[in-house]
Amino acid sequence: MNHLSYIIWDIDPEIVAGTPLRYYGLLFITGLILSGWALKRMLPGTRLTNEDLQRFSLYAVIGVFVGARLGHCLFYEPAYYFHHPLELFLPVARDAYGAYHFVGYQGLASHGGVIGMMVALLLYARVARQNFLYTLDMVAVVAPLAGCFIRLANLMNSEIIGYPSNVPWAFVFVREDMLPRHPAQLYESVAYLAIWAFNLFYLYRRNKTMTGSGFFTGWTLILVFTTRFFIEFVKERQVAFENRMMFDMGQWLSIPFIVTGIVLVVLAIRKNDRK
Repeated sequence: MNHLSYIIWDIDPEIVAGTPLRYYGLLFITGLILSGWALKRMLPGTRLTNEDLQRFSLYAVIGVFVGARLGHCLFYEPAYYFHHPLELFLPVARDAYGAYHFVGYQGLASHGGVIGMMVALLLYARVARQNFLYTLDMVAVVAPLAGCFIRLANLMNSEIIGYPSNVPWAFVFVREDMLPRHPAQLYESVAYLAIWAFNLFYLYRRNKTMTGSGFFTGWTLILVFTTRFFIEFVKERQVAFENRMMFDMGQWLSIPFIVTGIVLVVLAIRKNDRK
């Protein structure tokens, strides 16, 4: 096999060798910051202020992180974290000698992150006496931009790799093996960037008056998780128990989000038609 015809990917996940500075954390934070920036550009003419943005952004960031971490632990490796509860909350791992070492948070699930963000924004809405769906709709428009950077972070970690493939753009993930594979992380990253652009520059501009109806939240759930469902077909299974399943865990978890999105869009359109 001639590897020269493929993209050789051997990026060190550590920005500075021997330090906790990793591309994953940098890109994760960058995605959240840029999503906040995009949301700030949307504020003029809405019910939200810069102060509102600062407050609910804190809730959303905490919700995304906690939800993503709990989601991974509960959806993918519940048995392991049941016996290693400290590793669920702290970025450490225990070696064979019983000593703990800093390893970073290895394992964040996007489905859990979405749930965590929604719960956090619901709490914010109650505390600040804001309209929950209005805030959620605004965040939903820009959220795929964060997803774009998170998948780039997975690429830098050489994780969530695709099945072996001979496509011209295949990546050889040297830190995994020497097989050319679908760059599934890149597929998702590009798709989420396209969804963000569609949301912001087309869907939101044409339907601003529907903010607060759940319309944008619904469409974002439909687009993001339908994309996720189909890209999963070219991904390697993440955990062994998925090999016994018709669909992998990511696909099964995506279905309720897609259905919820359809319900929200239908209800929003019906409500708008009655005006």
